[in-house]
Amino acid sequence: MSRANVRLYRATGGRIGGKWRIGSAFRSPVPVCLLTTTGRKSGEPRISPLLYLPDGDSVVVVASQGGLPKNPMWYLNIRANAEVTVQTGSTVRPMRARVAEPDERAALWPRLVELYADFENYQSWTDREIPVVVCEPR
Repeated sequence: MSRANVRLYRATGGRIGGKWRIGSAFRSPVPVCLLTTTGRKSGEPRISPLLYLPDGDSVVVVASQGGLPKNPMWYLNIRANAEVTVQTGSTVRPMRARVAEPDERAALWPRLVELYADFENYQSWTDREIPVVVCEPR
């Protein structure tokens, strides 16, 4: 499903695949970006469609993986190489990803839950603290 979303998003500049309408986003769709990381083992580009919160020039994403016990592969990739590309709509920007500091995460988390309430459910389903990742312009 992610591959189809990526293809449609890229082909339409986000007009198709640019909004998430599942779960708590059913009535209030959430924006989707395409995060391109470099595979930490393969060195190949890996594209992940993710919900995001715009924060000034930055893009904030959540490594929730639906509350599963392990972090998603894209998160492991950014820990190995912080240089990423983020597409929002038809705009593609080179960015640098970093994990939010604890106080920064504490400030961002309520905004993220307001954006997509299911993030709070995901956090309650796992023992790990779900990482919040800030992508900043290079």
